[in-house]
Amino acid sequence: MDDKKKINAWVMYDWANSTFATTIMAAVMPIYFIKVAGGTDGSWSFTQTAAAIIVALLSPLLGAIADHTGRKMAFLRVFSLIGAFASVAMAFIGPGDMWLASVLVVIGMIGFGTGNTFYDALLNDVSSPAQRERVSARGYALGYLGGGVLLAINLGLILGWESIGLPDSTAASQISFVMVGVWWVVFSLPLFRNLKDPKRAQEDKGTAAAHLRSGMKRLKTTFSQIKKYPELLKFMLAYWFFFDGINTIIVMAASYGTTIGIEDNHLIAALLITQFVGFPASLLFGKLADRLGSKRMLYNSLIIYLIIVVLGYFMTSALHFYLLAIMVGLVQGGSQATSRAIFSKMIPPGRTAEFNGFLSFTSRFFSFGGPLVFGLVKLISDSSRSALLAVAFFFVVGIILLTFVNLAKGEREAEQTL
Repeated sequence: MDDKKKINAWVMYDWANSTFATTIMAAVMPIYFIKVAGGTDGSWSFTQTAAAIIVALLSPLLGAIADHTGRKMAFLRVFSLIGAFASVAMAFIGPGDMWLASVLVVIGMIGFGTGNTFYDALLNDVSSPAQRERVSARGYALGYLGGGVLLAINLGLILGWESIGLPDSTAASQISFVMVGVWWVVFSLPLFRNLKDPKRAQEDKGTAAAHLRSGMKRLKTTFSQIKKYPELLKFMLAYWFFFDGINTIIVMAASYGTTIGIEDNHLIAALLITQFVGFPASLLFGKLADRLGSKRMLYNSLIIYLIIVVLGYFMTSALHFYLLAIMVGLVQGGSQATSRAIFSKMIPPGRTAEFNGFLSFTSRFFSFGGPLVFGLVKLISDSSRSALLAVAFFFVVGIILLTFVNLAKGEREAEQTL
């Protein structure tokens, strides 16, 4: 199989699983959880927290085991199917089924989040260092497009349930959950079919206990010897801060918009705008990162995020919210794709899943900072606008720390042996 076929199969997975992020995590399930299952915004928050903690704990250990056994694709298939089946099972959530909804959402997020650890690790297997900015950006671009397309279809079902003969909007929402699972599996098939684990991994007969011990040992080595890769460590420090800022904007945007009086239909429309703007913007971002340098483009995206935060402080209308959604779409996918490509080049060979798992663990562990600062400032000032402005701190620190990262030196350090 040529490299182009591998790359095409890899990027299609983003198209496949991003529907979970849009329909389940962002748009449909949060509303369904409260209005049908009988949950609250607080119980939804606890559900998200529980899933994040489990994914954070699983990712580095399973990543180490995957590198030891050479079974990244096997792990990816398992967790993809877990997430897809959980999505389909959400169709059985009825009125008052808050606990069932919570359990299935947590299982689905484990499949989604842990699966992405192995998916990100495969970037090194399908592309050369020179290609990674563009390939990573293509993945994010297709993710935006796929997630947006299915979300638009699902919203059409939910809003037009009567015209297509459904009994109510609840049934339409349940169909949308099934569609997420089916979409995820069907469009993952190219990756599952065309990328295989090494033959030695398929023939490995070691016991589960032995693999667990080896994974723990490798993980311990990662924690103790990561200081041998100072540029990688410095990038991770910067990433923790600006990722926290980006994540806070993602998870707080809808609630912030609601607080200042933006109606639900405008919030959903803005989400769709972000998805469809993100598709071409991510592709362009990847090309510019390849031409102008990934670090420069990452800087530019973080500066735009700073501008978004400041403008968000002064936002007063749905039009303003739409304009900010466009700005987010211009940089969100590109900044994440470029960060993924930069990190991939500074990972020691043969330990891609392990180090991606380590990044997943640490970034999720520190990701409470942004929402916590937002909440504390809101509590002290009684102002959501001041709380949003406080998020600028994470982008400022991230930008400053990024200036100290020498990418070329980091790539050279990656060639060393742990």
